[in-house]
Amino acid sequence: MALKPGSTIGILGAGQLGRMLAMAAAQLGYRVICYSPPGDSVAADVCADFFENGWGDKAALAAFATKCDVVTWEFENVPVSAIEAIPQELVVPGERALEVAQNRLSEKGFVEQLGGRCAPYKRVESEDDLTRATETVGTPGILKTARDGYDGKGQWRIGSAHETEGVRFPGRTCIYEGLVDFETEFSVILVRGQDGMIRFWDSGTNKHEGGMLVRSALPAGPLVEQQVEEAREIARKTANALGYVGVLTLEFFATKQGPIFNEMAPRVHNSGHWTIEGAATSQFENHIRAVCGLPLGGTETRFAEIEMRNIVGEDALTAHQILAEEGEPHLHLYGKRKAREGRKMGHVTRVSNKVA
Repeated sequence: MALKPGSTIGILGAGQLGRMLAMAAAQLGYRVICYSPPGDSVAADVCADFFENGWGDKAALAAFATKCDVVTWEFENVPVSAIEAIPQELVVPGERALEVAQNRLSEKGFVEQLGGRCAPYKRVESEDDLTRATETVGTPGILKTARDGYDGKGQWRIGSAHETEGVRFPGRTCIYEGLVDFETEFSVILVRGQDGMIRFWDSGTNKHEGGMLVRSALPAGPLVEQQVEEAREIARKTANALGYVGVLTLEFFATKQGPIFNEMAPRVHNSGHWTIEGAATSQFENHIRAVCGLPLGGTETRFAEIEMRNIVGEDALTAHQILAEEGEPHLHLYGKRKAREGRKMGHVTRVSNKVA
């Protein structure tokens, strides 16, 4: 049953994704409250209420839940223990998605069981394991913590077996992955409704620098277009196997051998920010529609060319200059107080129907 206008959506996490979800929810007539530990909680600026408490505060989580008609999250590192403190009938999507996505070893194994292909990888629990992994998988490769870490954090590139000597093992479970020879990266972003209906947005090419996404662009080009249906089938199987409701993102490498799965995000995704202006319905609105039991909106692309670029660090201080550009650039600043190096402060989307 669909939630009535005026119902309350609870969001776990209060970053920019929560901020944009809250803005989409308000447009549909919902009230939003968010819950997050102390920090730069930019979603709180656009929410009706804000619980600033730790993830381990079960009493605060329970009190938060009493005010909500449905609870979702804006990032995948919300502890499963926090989800368990909330009545499960309120939580959409379910905690299984978090359990799988929070561990890089688990998510790769999950997707492989569904027929997806991953880069060669090994579990690493010690320095000796790392040495053996580089011998088995080969170099170059990347050592990543199995849990946590994003935008290049918790990752160490290893160019040769000799370089393992210079890597300080972090003392927790990691994964060592061989590097993939790929031509580009792309995301498959879908939304799955409570009735099991799935809709996909078009896939764009993604460019990363230092492990952080800097640009997504459409059209993606012939290689991605040739591989996107295979990648979508893996994403569809993943969503169905999880009984997922909401927006789900899977990232792939486009290689000569076909799409290679990289990682999943059980949430709205940075590479889908272009959908706000560029698609019939944005990823944020469709996530709200899905978790509230509303009909899903169309996902068709509205422009011939679209580019989304992240605004990072101190570039945000002069970002308003973008508004003077021709072509009506769409600027989104997230309201973060400190423009630290390497920190996502906003994004700009440029769209065009002009024929070159």
